Amino acid sequence: MRLLSQRLVDPLPTPGDVVRHLTCTQGQDYPGSTLSLALRTTSRRLDAVREAYDGGEIVRSWPMRGTLFVVPAQDLGWMLGLTGAKIRRETSRRREQLGLDDATLAHAETVALEALSGEGLTRSELLGVWEDAGHATGEGRGYHSIFHLALSGLVCQGPTEGREQRFVRTEDWIPAPRTLEGEEAVLEWFTRYARSHGPVPVADFLWWTKLLKRDVAPVLDDARQQLEVITVDDVEHWVDPAVVERYASQRRSTAAPLLLPGFDELVLGYGDRGAVLSKVEEAEVVPGGNGIFRATVVRAGRAVGTWKRPRRAGDVVDVTPFGTALPGPVERALPRLTAALPT
Repeated sequence: MRLLSQRLVDPLPTPGDVVRHLTCTQGQDYPGSTLSLALRTTSRRLDAVREAYDGGEIVRSWPMRGTLFVVPAQDLGWMLGLTGAKIRRETSRRREQLGLDDATLAHAETVALEALSGEGLTRSELLGVWEDAGHATGEGRGYHSIFHLALSGLVCQGPTEGREQRFVRTEDWIPAPRTLEGEEAVLEWFTRYARSHGPVPVADFLWWTKLLKRDVAPVLDDARQQLEVITVDDVEHWVDPAVVERYASQRRSTAAPLLLPGFDELVLGYGDRGAVLSKVEEAEVVPGGNGIFRATVVRAGRAVGTWKRPRRAGDVVDVTPFGTALPGPVERALPRLTAALPT
């Protein structure tokens, strides 16, 4: 059902449609996240994802968990309204350790917003502007300065520049943001998460957003009017009723093998990854617990190995199976899956 919810079986027309559906999707690995979005579109074109950035439909920022996500441009503001202040409080000690006090950050903000007017700047260009203005960026000061401005809703990553993006002023790049707050915003976020990731327990949504039980509890009665609740291992899971209905006729389609990039939402979009990986398998996907997720081969919603792109054009992806060998249907599908990877 999660494969259906995430549109890995029934892709959507455009990357903008995909991001609006997912609401937030992992974005810390720019090439990988670009591939993840393209896999969920009918055209399967990487250029279409970049065009969505360049057209202002989607942006990257830090709306939750101190991690980069791809979000619909118009939704970024109300998400930060729910999470931004809390994350700034939780990261204040690190800023203090780096000497980024209020006055220093105010100076960095003034310099950045003036420099970013117009087409914006790449990360290295912005750091250079700060250095020229006397705002030191070494030892993580540059990153945490950008992070602070993004959490404050002042900047985001928008148009593409080669294999990266330019930072732009949010007010310039997102001229007409949606306005949601309080319980209305929480209900919007929870229902969209359940529709795009379900079936999911409430606990996964709390982990995903770092909102609190007291934030979500008041909206659950309204959510029940829009979502279906099913019980899995004695735990309530929330899901789009349409997904439950489609699964009855599309179950065989969800068994088809897939090549997913590292950091794909099917693996990282849940607090409990047990539906996709065992603890032993997760150690192979994230070797040493270093936070770098390898690309996975998935069949029927379960990861069966990891993969790397071939060294030469025309070769098949290099797969390391969990266990001694890949299932036969997966092995036979690899040439087709390799040829179908978005370009």
